[in-house]
Amino acid sequence: MVKKTGLRELKKQRTRQALIEAALRLFEDKGYESVTVAEIADAAEVSPRTFFLHFQAKEDVLLANTDVRVDLALRAIAERRPEEGLPEVLVRAMDQMIADTSDNDLSSGLAALRSRLATSVPALQARLLQRYLTAQAELALTLQRAFPDKLDTITASALVGAVVGAVSASASAALRRGDEPAEVRNAMREAMALVARSVR
Repeated sequence: MVKKTGLRELKKQRTRQALIEAALRLFEDKGYESVTVAEIADAAEVSPRTFFLHFQAKEDVLLANTDVRVDLALRAIAERRPEEGLPEVLVRAMDQMIADTSDNDLSSGLAALRSRLATSVPALQARLLQRYLTAQAELALTLQRAFPDKLDTITASALVGAVVGAVSASASAALRRGDEPAEVRNAMREAMALVARSVR
């Protein structure tokens, strides 16, 4: 049975999306550094206080969907079926993340903007690194727990680092090249498959 989203939660999701869309427009029009939180809130027709109910800081708008996709991957690993081997679980978890990236960040232009700004905005670089390391640690721990007979902490961390690094690097390269969203998604899936082929 599919759980219905309540009106309050739906309103919250719409406000969050309005803030993301407003921020993206302003970042593109004025440049990231010139845009203030107050301007983003005003463009989304909410108060700055409402902005901070959804995001801790301006750079977090560019990482809006990160936690959701990490949760998708964690759930995919935790719900491993008994007949599934390590490569299959790894591919399913990463494919969940890639699909969410494709549906949200690639189609909206968020991924391309984030990739561009990540090379020049120190605050965004720091936040990206923080999220990246936290996500990798969570994924590695969950993977190790799913395969305790095959993985210890070091091998699980190495495996997650390899696949996440490969997928991220391929996405960044494809975005820098100006690839279309479908091409970026395919590049990420090819990178994922490349790593998965080396896993036994």
